[in-house]
Amino acid sequence: MELVVTDLACARGGVPVLEGVDFTLAAGQALMLRGPNGIGKTTLLRTLAGLQPPLAGSVSAPTESIAYAAHADGLKATLTVTENLTFWARIFGQTDIAPAIEAFDLADLAGRPAQNLSAGQKRRLGLARLLVTGRPIWMLDEPTVSLDAASVAQFGRAVARHLDRGGAALIATHIDLGFEAGVLDVSAFRARPRRIDSFDEAFA
Repeated sequence: MELVVTDLACARGGVPVLEGVDFTLAAGQALMLRGPNGIGKTTLLRTLAGLQPPLAGSVSAPTESIAYAAHADGLKATLTVTENLTFWARIFGQTDIAPAIEAFDLADLAGRPAQNLSAGQKRRLGLARLLVTGRPIWMLDEPTVSLDAASVAQFGRAVARHLDRGGAALIATHIDLGFEAGVLDVSAFRARPRRIDSFDEAFA
């Protein structure tokens, strides 16, 4: 199982932001996406996850191998913690939510509706969804937002276990999550300004 990205170019709002992106992510590996705000980390993740088409290049990964966690937690407000995880497990053809409950310390919140959770608790539940997808490649966009230090460490342990079991992770974050990971500086792939072919001399 591996993700292979070759000469990838992607755009945000029709404007090219990244080009020439090349890397391989193998089983058991994690890669941290780094770079300033607005450089294109979210755009890259969305393109790799298949949520928007690339401008050029290719993304090769096994069919239905990617689970993507965006800024939004993707929760059903009126469903309980257990019901939310059960809902997502069924979407992905899974049944066992117990490991997700345990990994993110959600047992005491299991019967509480998502709308009654704190921001940090909602984030933990949103991240717990990854464990019920059954998919080996996790893509995460700033996953530690709203998490306290203990929850960040908890999340780091969950990712480390996923890697130990042959999974892989691509994470946009500037936080040390406590496990070995490579770093990809997205700034190196900033798209070059496009030359305007037609020029109106009235603006010279």
